[in-house]
Formats: sequence, C-alpha cells, structure tokens
Amino acid sequence: MDARLLNAGLQKDSAGTATGPGGRGDAGGDAARRASRKRRGWWLKQLHTWHWISAAVSLIGMLLFAITGITLNHAQSISATPRVTESAATLPAPLLAQLEAAGEEGSTAPLPDAVAGHLKTALKLDARGRPAEWSAEEVYVGMPGPGRDAWVSIDRTSGAVTAEQTDRGWVSYLNDLHKGRNTGNAWFWFIDIFAVACVVFTLTGLLLLQLHAKHRPSTWPIVGLGLAIPVVLALFFIH
Repeated sequence: MDARLLNAGLQKDSAGTATGPGGRGDAGGDAARRASRKRRGWWLKQLHTWHWISAAVSLIGMLLFAITGITLNHAQSISATPRVTESAATLPAPLLAQLEAAGEEGSTAPLPDAVAGHLKTALKLDARGRPAEWSAEEVYVGMPGPGRDAWVSIDRTSGAVTAEQTDRGWVSYLNDLHKGRNTGNAWFWFIDIFAVACVVFTLTGLLLLQLHAKHRPSTWPIVGLGLAIPVVLALFFIH
C-alpha cells in the first residue's frame, strides 16, 4: 500500500515538473528569447557593416565639406586677391579659314579641333568641346572652372586672339567644389554618390542608436536637442 502511494506521488511530481514553471512552458519561452536575440544580433551585424562601409566611403568627403562649410561661412573674413593674366596671339591663316567656315552667327558650336588645339599650345587654354558664342565679328569662349575663370575671344577677320585667365586661389577652389560650381559631370556624380553614402551613414547610425537606447538613457534627449537647435534657430533667429 505504501509503495503504491509512493509511486503515485512520484508520478504526480514528475508530471508537475514536466508541465510546471520549469517545464515545457519555460522551454518555449527560452526558445523565443533565443530567436529574438538571434534576430537582434543579425540586425546589429548588418547595421554595423553598412555603418562602417558608408563611413569609410564618405569620410574624406565629409571632412572636405565640413571644412569648406566653415570657409564659406566666413568668406568675407578670408581675403584673397585674384591673379589675372592676359595674353594674346594670332591664328595662322589656315586655321582662320577653318574658323570662318565653321560657325554661323548665333551658333553655340565649339571651336574646330585644330583651332582649339592651337589655343591650348599657344595660350595654355583648353577650349575643346566648350560651347562658343559666334557672331559675325568674333567667336567668344568662356572657360569657367572651380576657383578660376578664363575666356578667349577670336576676331574672325584678322585672326587676333585675346585671352584672360583669373585665379582666385585655393580657398575659392575648395569653396566651388563645395557648391559644385563649374566642376563638370564627374564632380556632379561624386556629390550625388557622396550624398547617398551620408544618408546611409546617418540612417544606420539612427537605427543603431535605437537598438542601444535602452542601455543609454541620454540617447533620445541628445538626438532631440540636435533637432531642436536648428529648428529654433530657423524659426526665431533667421530673418
């Protein structure tokens, strides 16, 4: 009788252990927690990867744009004296004949290759492929660039060439890179790619902040401050 009662008690205890707080219920909870930690770890790995890749891509560009942001903001305080160089030449008769036959009045066609090549050799000005302003008396080609300006004018009757180059210095050069002013297609696309990398960098940083915010209580107040300062300045201090 005592043995039967003991066996029944052991079976009851065994059943309670299997279904109680330490049994299958806890096993299911542990599996869910492990799956959650696994997902979180996967997202952390992806975000860290994209964060450092975008940081590496945009690091030098971000430094350049930050420095030139300061120089642009203080442009009036940074003095620079433009260096102007004037030069002159005369087109040989064969090239003048090509010029006379090349463009009609009002056209924006570039100079003939032979004429542009002669100017590059004689005046160190590269007018190849640039749109020109054609009139009955002259052909004018503007050649602006970052931190500099240049133009050349050719008399269509005499072949007299007048040119001017203006160099505004390296600060103006970097400022024009910042603004994308007269920088050409390659820099145009660089700015777009750089901007995309910066967007990826900031968004992955924001998501990493969200994942770590639970253990860093000051995260969102600091982020909110970074948003509030420019908004307040824009609303109340810009007139």
